[in-house]
Amino acid sequence: MLLLKNARVVDYLTETDNKSDILINAGEILAISDNTTQIIENTIDCSGLIAIPGIFDMHVHARDPGQLHKEDLLTCSEAALAGGVTGFLCMPNTEPVIDSEEVIKYIGKKAESCKAKIYTACAVTVEQAGNRLCDFEMFAKAGVKAVTDDGRPVKSAQLMGEAMIKAGDAGLTVISHCEDLSIACGGLMNAGIVSIELGVRGMHRSSENIITSREIDLARDLYEKVHIAHVSTKEACAKIRAAKAEGIGITCETAPHYFALTESMLYGRDADYRMNPPLRLQADIDAVIKALQDGTIDCIITDHAPHSPEEKADFKTAPNGVTGLETSLAATLTCLYHTGKVSLSEIVRLMCVNPRKILGIEGGSLAVGQPADITLFAPDEEWLVEPEKFKSKARNSCFKNIKLKGRVKYTIVDGEIVYKD
Repeated sequence: MLLLKNARVVDYLTETDNKSDILINAGEILAISDNTTQIIENTIDCSGLIAIPGIFDMHVHARDPGQLHKEDLLTCSEAALAGGVTGFLCMPNTEPVIDSEEVIKYIGKKAESCKAKIYTACAVTVEQAGNRLCDFEMFAKAGVKAVTDDGRPVKSAQLMGEAMIKAGDAGLTVISHCEDLSIACGGLMNAGIVSIELGVRGMHRSSENIITSREIDLARDLYEKVHIAHVSTKEACAKIRAAKAEGIGITCETAPHYFALTESMLYGRDADYRMNPPLRLQADIDAVIKALQDGTIDCIITDHAPHSPEEKADFKTAPNGVTGLETSLAATLTCLYHTGKVSLSEIVRLMCVNPRKILGIEGGSLAVGQPADITLFAPDEEWLVEPEKFKSKARNSCFKNIKLKGRVKYTIVDGEIVYKD
């Protein structure tokens, strides 16, 4: 047994926000009470700490198989736990692509030695080449939760529509990387004043907006569902808000850097601030925050995309992507909770409840009988982001050298303490 004593328990689903004791046994929450008198040898005094359901990140690039110099499932799991993330969904743009039973089994076998709960997203199209659909029925039987060609879009609207239908039949979530490649055209950052001043090619925001509109139209016309990845523009927020009001089956996500940082971070020509979609304008940050507040955006994810320091060394040739697992909660608390923009309960909805709901995964609550996946953090503890101390193999954090407020102290998975600060 494990007793978490004197924690402030915040749970969106049970509408709980009060000081309580949490008693854990056999991997589940056995009891929640105001004052447990039972003497438990394994007790943690959680005074000053907040307990929330374990965070679930539905957008992670673990780089395993094939790119192990960047990350692997084990280091990705350790990074997740250090950030209070008890489970995550792996994206399929690995080497080889996750599109076969063989690779699915490889991930499942390797995940057995990891302490975080790891789930798999497979490719929409074979080898993510955009030519023909993968075997969605096989994916579903293998326990796969979603399909996506993330890293690139499904270029053909006809094929994406067919994917929505077949994924719906198989019970899989379709995740769309909204990017018109003909408009993005190899850009390095947001197309605007900063890109012009730096003399580099920019990615126009219409690249994201056009494919977002396409997916909305397909979901409407086909009566199917789609999940939009990493929303970053004010126009995309407006389109998704209108689609939800119309009753279209659409959900979406964003990442902390899209409500915290602007394109001005690129003035230093540091590739650690390059990701896709890119950092935008303050108006986009404001729109993303509003969309988080009004329920337009369903989830906060990281799009954790580790790269080696050597790969990130040159501003113009570096691959896109930033790490995020070890900073996501702290960045969210700093930018949304401590500024009074989003409540803790709503943060639980965005980071713990909705990602699991969208993927059909159990958990997301601290109710009795639920899995004892719990994140405990000190809400007011400030700390400097020092990537060299990360559990991840990678160091490409866009929050590096920034002081964040809110620090994970314990991460618990199935009743076991798997991370302690």
